[in-house]
Amino acid sequence: MTIRNVTRRSVLAGGAAAFTMPRIALAAPTILRAEPVVAQILPIGDGQTAMLGLNGSTPGPELRLTQGARLDVRFENQIGSDSALHWHGIRIDNAMDGVPGMTQDPVSDGDHFDYSFLAPDAGTFWYHSHSRSWEQVEQGLYGPLIVEEAEPPKVDHDITVVIDDWRLQEDGTLAGGFGNRHDFAHAGRLGNFARALPSVSKVRRGDRLRLRLINAATARVFPVMMTGGIGKVVALDGMPLPTPRDISDIVLAPAQRTDLIVDVTDTLRFDFPTRDEPYELGRIEVEGENPSPITGDISALPPAHVTTPGTPDHELTLIMEGGAMGGRHTGNDIWALNGHSGLPDTPFATFNRGETARIRLINDTAFPHGIHLHGHHFFEETAGTLGDFRDTTLLNRGETRDILCVFDNPGKWLLHCHMLGHQAAGMKTWVEVI
Repeated sequence: MTIRNVTRRSVLAGGAAAFTMPRIALAAPTILRAEPVVAQILPIGDGQTAMLGLNGSTPGPELRLTQGARLDVRFENQIGSDSALHWHGIRIDNAMDGVPGMTQDPVSDGDHFDYSFLAPDAGTFWYHSHSRSWEQVEQGLYGPLIVEEAEPPKVDHDITVVIDDWRLQEDGTLAGGFGNRHDFAHAGRLGNFARALPSVSKVRRGDRLRLRLINAATARVFPVMMTGGIGKVVALDGMPLPTPRDISDIVLAPAQRTDLIVDVTDTLRFDFPTRDEPYELGRIEVEGENPSPITGDISALPPAHVTTPGTPDHELTLIMEGGAMGGRHTGNDIWALNGHSGLPDTPFATFNRGETARIRLINDTAFPHGIHLHGHHFFEETAGTLGDFRDTTLLNRGETRDILCVFDNPGKWLLHCHMLGHQAAGMKTWVEVI
């Protein structure tokens, strides 16, 4: 399904004022109330969209705290069905992971659940429903979670940019069919309208910005072209790069994040490249000049507390199977991992706390998959060399990748495809750390 073509004027008309991402002051506890909302996703003047949201908006409020601080959240469910919140990318206590049936009971309509955890890592994270997530995330139950460094880099603005797509009818109504088996068997539920939603709409030429890009889509892989700024990539999936790298091809699988630090030279545009002209996802306008711009090189962020893996204690293989145009497998649903669909009764692997595993991920299907591990980050490995430290890795069709993980967070943890329809149709398993 193609993304709807929109003009520059219509994108500007549908700017941040129409589809806001509020920030709330944290209290003890912070209330996040899931409820029906109405959003202006399409440009102003076109129809509005009935969705789900948190505290009256979608995306939900941006939560910010300092590294090492405690977040206390009371999740109140008023959507008419079960729900729960998962704190994506945060290496927290297992009981707070937000997975119904594994770490907690589902939160019934009219009920609440209290989440409380320390934020051990600074970085860009997010929260989203993990109950019928292929449906509730698509309907808008998610928001950014930003953990600031004790000494953050000096910038003029720290801006969150949430990127998403939606399948909309001409009048703005969100199309139904969330459990569509055709979508599940192919690339997932791809939208026909996409937006990048920056938390700040105007900056000055010469400003230095920290841009936190989050792909909140349930299925679409977003290549992103950014123009109007010169800078560096400084973090992936919330984890700082040892050395900032040049901005080239930014590709975000569902749930992945990329942090940039850029100096503004002109209007900042975020474009989705197409065979024709680029599709504009969103922009940040320039108004005025910074009289005293920040100068000097862009330095690396403070390093995360990472245990470097040694010789693996376990060598494992996880094969993605099934889907349209895929081979047969022994699972009982559309997709399978190692021949099994859905959560098995026993874990894919059990680790003693602190053990290291090399897991060979093999995509033996015709579609890309973004594999996400709860409660941990892992190193992508290339030719025996440690690469990026991530919580979600993208494997294109036919691709194989080794990841190295130190399993040091005790509990039961999901390992699944973050193309959420693929997860719903069988591509998930779990590990246990004892």
